Amino acid sequence: MGCFRGVALVNASTQLARGVVRQIIETGITDVVLSPGSRNAPISIALYSAKKLGLLNLHVRIDERTAGFLALGISKASKRPVALLCTSGTAVANYHPAVLEAHHSQIPLLVITADRPAYLRQTGANQTTLQAGIFGTAAAFSADISASYPELGTVISHLCHGPVHLNVQLDEPLLLDDESDWLAGIKPGHWVNKELKKSEELTLSHSRGVIVVGHDRAGLSVEEIENFAIEIGWPLVVEDPLSFSRAVPHASLFLSSQRVRDLLRPEVAIVVGRTTLSRSINALVKLAVQEFVVDPRAESIDVKRNATQVFFFLPKVEKRFKQDSTWEATWNSFGEQTTALISGIPNWSEQNIARTLGASLVPGTTLFVSSSRPIRDLEGFAFPRTGIETFANRGLAGIDGNISTAIGIASQRESTVALLGDLSFLHDITGLVGPMDQTRVNLRLVIVNNDGGGIFSTLPQNGVLGFEEIFGTPHGLDIAAISASFGLDTTTVTGISQLSEKLLQPIVGVSIVVASVPSRDENARALRELNTKISSL
Repeated sequence: MGCFRGVALVNASTQLARGVVRQIIETGITDVVLSPGSRNAPISIALYSAKKLGLLNLHVRIDERTAGFLALGISKASKRPVALLCTSGTAVANYHPAVLEAHHSQIPLLVITADRPAYLRQTGANQTTLQAGIFGTAAAFSADISASYPELGTVISHLCHGPVHLNVQLDEPLLLDDESDWLAGIKPGHWVNKELKKSEELTLSHSRGVIVVGHDRAGLSVEEIENFAIEIGWPLVVEDPLSFSRAVPHASLFLSSQRVRDLLRPEVAIVVGRTTLSRSINALVKLAVQEFVVDPRAESIDVKRNATQVFFFLPKVEKRFKQDSTWEATWNSFGEQTTALISGIPNWSEQNIARTLGASLVPGTTLFVSSSRPIRDLEGFAFPRTGIETFANRGLAGIDGNISTAIGIASQRESTVALLGDLSFLHDITGLVGPMDQTRVNLRLVIVNNDGGGIFSTLPQNGVLGFEEIFGTPHGLDIAAISASFGLDTTTVTGISQLSEKLLQPIVGVSIVVASVPSRDENARALRELNTKISSL
């Protein structure tokens, strides 16, 4: 520590790091995910000091990509901003997948990246690249700072629109030279999303309409959407049947029939959020004479979204039509007929796993569903119910970061189940590297293992020359052995009764259930047979 006329001096990087951390705490951010490095050492040390005083929760992950998705999961579940911290260079780029997912879902991540000072850029200095603004339009706001006492109010205020990038220039020395009680008197803030909702109105004059709800619900609560749907009185079609007991069951299945779509052609379709799972539902929406969209992302992200009218918030509705009792009855009839057909699917199949999991989860359980087949099987085969809180990464619907996202969500909940495919599991295997007790996780991962990319067997690519090599991608790995190598309680199940038994057991710590299912070809064949039966409804 240096002195000048008896006054203690703190090096510039320590001052800058402490200024950043103080403002994180005063903003109301309570969770930070850190990946170790040298250039970010001043901020890491400051964060640890804050953690020791109970001012924030510090989660450490060695892989920046998994760290990004862990932060994403924490933020999704807590509905608060989460900060990320990494060193310079390629570490920054590894955040990009999570930042993109956060951008398209408007999840508030404060992405802090350590950097060399500007005078070292483009000089050949080690681990130095042009990382300021690296996330482009995926960041709601970006700042490149070097001041000893930065004012971050403007930067942090943009978190209500999605991820914010704070690139921090840190010069040597990087270690603190002062032991003062710099956190004395600090008052942790309380995060409040200050975005104001606007009052909008929608006049409806047609009796034959449908309300379609995307999996992420455009950030709206289940209760808000349910009240909206009850007020209008139209059939409710949802991508997440585990949150809406009033939803028409199995709509994505029976709407795959062109004849059924023609019979159920709506005069008006109201779409809440994005519908990204089933082409059949999107095809129905396009048949409507009028389409209204409710999604705040259409204001700044999906700005080219086309509809009769786009609302950024749930509008107030004025009904100018009489209820058509036969309309909803027709929808429910197709739902009931499809329910009967589903009873004939193979007992041990991916579809019945989704159906059984949806019915067996104990009320109060939180569920994370990975992209690709698992989320589509839940949409199509699970029967509508309530009592389950569901999450999924539907911003860009990737299979990356799913384990880490699930762990982040589970850290904020008492009991969580995650349904993943085998490739999603292998893609984010490093998400299991890290102290789970840091995040107080009770999580059961259910892995549907069909030895490869099962969804491609259900798509037009199936059967093309070289299919197995370039689409099917069989890995031939023992998922259970891999899981056990992490010291995790691992079970393999080969029947629906075994799975049901495991799902009903209390969830303590992190455990893995591997569901070893029939081949991808058998699964695709069962789906084709079901679709043939549905087409005759």
